[in-house]
Formats: sequence, C-alpha cells, structure tokens
Amino acid sequence: MGEYFTLFMGAVLVNNYVLTRFLGLCIFFGISKNFSASVGMGMAVTCVMTLSSILGWVVYNYVLVPLQLQFLTTVVFVILIASFVQLLEMVIKKYAPTLYSMWGIYLMLIATNCIVLAIPLLNAESNYSFLKSIVNALGSGLGFALAIILMSSLREKLQYADVPKPLQGLGIAFVLAGLLALSFLGFSGMIPA
Repeated sequence: MGEYFTLFMGAVLVNNYVLTRFLGLCIFFGISKNFSASVGMGMAVTCVMTLSSILGWVVYNYVLVPLQLQFLTTVVFVILIASFVQLLEMVIKKYAPTLYSMWGIYLMLIATNCIVLAIPLLNAESNYSFLKSIVNALGSGLGFALAIILMSSLREKLQYADVPKPLQGLGIAFVLAGLLALSFLGFSGMIPA
C-alpha cells in the first residue's frame, strides 16, 4: 500500500509533469487565464488521462507485446487516445449534456495534448502493473489539475496588479510558471530515489 501511495504522491507533487518535465504547457498557458475553466480542464484531463492509460495498458500488454509490435507503441497510443477522446465526446454529448457544456470545448484540446500521450508511454516503458498504471495516471492528472488551478489563481490575482507593460500577458505567465516550478522543486527530497 505504501508503494502505491508513494507513486501517487510522486506523480502529484514530486514528479509533477507540468512543472518538472514541462509537458502539457500549451493547455497550461492557454486555459489558466480563468479559474473555472482551469477546474473544468483539470477534471477533464484527469479523467481522460486515467481512462486512456487503462486502455493503453490493455492494448500494450495484450496486443503489442504478444505480437512483438512494441515499436508501434507511440503510433498505436496516438490513434487510441484520439479515438477514445472522440468517442468520449459523443457519449458525453448524448448522455450528459451538462457535463458536455462544461468539458466540450476542452475535449478536443486534450486529444492533441502531449501529457495525455506521455503518461501511457511512461507506464509502458516502466513496465507498471495494471494497478500501478492507474495510480500513476490518476496522480499525474491530479498533478496537472493542481498546477493549472494554482496558475489560474495567480493569473486572476495579477489582473489587479501593476505589471510592467513589457511583462504583461504571456511574459508574466512564464515568470509565474518558473516560480511555481521552483516551489515544486522543494518537494524533490520527499521521496527517496
């Protein structure tokens, strides 16, 4: 149980993929202007990342490995994630219109996001078990949500600050992202290597 907790906390804080590996930055900077949009995007990415990791684990271990087609892993995962997001969008649109109105805009952005592809690839590369893949994907998704929610909170507060003109917009956003990454660096000693 402790091993799974360590993996989960490592994915959320210590190895936060947005702030330590700089994955998923396009959505991180694009959506973090608004707090409520950031919460919706964080939930959507966590859900899609966890479900696509489950599908990726099944396809990798029951199709690619037995047929010795591991060299196709990246291509298969891209097709799998894009197809899964399309299917998820249609299902949510039909059966949960309220959820679709909240996530609909973001679902297409998620299909092209590198962090959603990176997690199933890292799970396969690390030879994680089925349960470890789910824990890593869930922790990574929640870590993404934490990072984007923190960033949106800071950016909304900055609307009332007197930011020098050359730093307004993305300039100050990059400075904030750097400060957040530095603060998350403080978690690096929590889990022994």
